[in-house]
Amino acid sequence: MSWSEIFRQKVTDAATAVSQIKSNDRVYIGCGAGVPQVLVNALVERADELSCVELTHLLHFGEAPYVEPQYKGVFCHNALFIGANVRSAVQRGQADFTPVFLSEIPYLFRAGILPLDFALIHLSPPDEHGFCSFGVEIGCTKPAAESAKVVIAEVNRRMPRTLGDSFIHVRDIDIIVETDYPLPEAPQGGATDVHQTIGKMIAEQIPNGATLQMGIGSIPDAVLANLGNHRDLGVHTELFSDGVVELVEAGIINGAKKTLHPGKVVAGFLFGSQKLYNFIQDNPIIEMHPTDYVNDPFIISQNDNMISINSAIEVDLTGQVAADSIGPRFYSGVGGQLDFVRGASRSKGGKPIIALPSSAKGGQVSRITPTLKNGAGITTTRSDGATIVTEYGIADLFGKTIRQRARMLIDLAAPQFREDLERQAKELHYL
Repeated sequence: MSWSEIFRQKVTDAATAVSQIKSNDRVYIGCGAGVPQVLVNALVERADELSCVELTHLLHFGEAPYVEPQYKGVFCHNALFIGANVRSAVQRGQADFTPVFLSEIPYLFRAGILPLDFALIHLSPPDEHGFCSFGVEIGCTKPAAESAKVVIAEVNRRMPRTLGDSFIHVRDIDIIVETDYPLPEAPQGGATDVHQTIGKMIAEQIPNGATLQMGIGSIPDAVLANLGNHRDLGVHTELFSDGVVELVEAGIINGAKKTLHPGKVVAGFLFGSQKLYNFIQDNPIIEMHPTDYVNDPFIISQNDNMISINSAIEVDLTGQVAADSIGPRFYSGVGGQLDFVRGASRSKGGKPIIALPSSAKGGQVSRITPTLKNGAGITTTRSDGATIVTEYGIADLFGKTIRQRARMLIDLAAPQFREDLERQAKELHYL
């Protein structure tokens, strides 16, 4: 039987597709911009028939109707990374959170530590050989699909076909629902003068020929916007957005000096505008891989001059970085920060950078603090010795004493907080 005949036999409507899901099943939902929206909505419509269906996924964009208060006890959500659409549910105790490095999530599925009954995924149409691409989100979704007992796929004619380790054959899909709708898009722009200042300082730390890791948001966008005079840059990152496209088109990002996957932009997932989705369509410079490869610190370290750029909620005077919680309130997740901090640290000529505005709430709260808030999680340890950047300067903490760190980090704080930080540093015997 040809792959096209197999494909047609597996096609059904969304309601029929999700009718196999039973109470107490664990269901993985594709994430990022690759959320299978039609399947998710069809599952939510079955709420009256179900109880304690565990839904697990990472950061995803768009609506998350299953965490609305009326579905408590119907859908038991387990976030492997907390996005804005599930944050309040986690903080009020309706949804759960599993702290885990992004590089290790595929192992949870493959080793049966978090066994999956179903994987709801979102794919491109099959090529002439019967292979569908995972498109914009390979990272943890491909390992989930390879581990789940039953794979239910939306095949969306608007999902771009990305290359790399990014394919699944129609024979390995159990149920198919054909769809046609646009992917969610990330808002572009929004960088403030503070972000631009930080971006310019970070750009000055990046040598020609470096390989970059950055996410999405105002600071990564500002860094990319300040790289117009650089040459031969590469990308090895868990996530990228439109700013990379502009530098590829300008010939600035070409991967010519990469020591691993030269000439390729390596990533696990992406999120941006339709321009980005058009750019990645069947583009041979883009090479997608699962996160147990992309985020493996050993793999990352094989890129010479690896520069990782990550953000933080607060940094204390010893160099501890909190990025996943505000005190005891979970905010996001561990993600790939430490994967890349340690990979970049071990790269020849590499440097891990943590960037953040010096203050929050209109200058009322310092993000450089004497100690982390009570209950805050430590995402990057003080021993990792990352380079900290605010709009007031740069502090390379590697090999520095506590006294040296405290002095350097006080100088990175907003001026209105420095006197108080110095007083508290002396009380703590840091100075």
